[in-house]
Amino acid sequence: MGQAAELLGVSVDTVRRWVDAGRLGAVRTEGGQRLIDGEALARFAVGLADEHEPDVVVGRSARNRFPGIVTRVVKDTVAAQVEIQAGPHRVVSLMTREAADELGLAPGVLAVAAVKSTSVVVEIVAG
Repeated sequence: MGQAAELLGVSVDTVRRWVDAGRLGAVRTEGGQRLIDGEALARFAVGLADEHEPDVVVGRSARNRFPGIVTRVVKDTVAAQVEIQAGPHRVVSLMTREAADELGLAPGVLAVAAVKSTSVVVEIVAG
């Protein structure tokens, strides 16, 4: 539950309420812990991102590491397109198919998108 909350950018209580309301599926272990299937969480994260209204940017610079959950992988013979839902952010990476296969990337897999760029745009909304 805690890991799901972190990936979705919400509190554990919010995830618990979603599970209790039937919005997000979970099963209980013999010890009573709730487990959420990775693929189900990926689908839920995509739907949640569609519902999310972006905050007004007052002054923020994004960090370059986005922990999230893989929501989609499209592969051809040479390349792969990997989509990661990191809180309200959708990150898309293009890589070789070999790299995606070696990493075992598939919907439901936890991953970190590390962004490296020669230019970074920082925006501030005038108040």
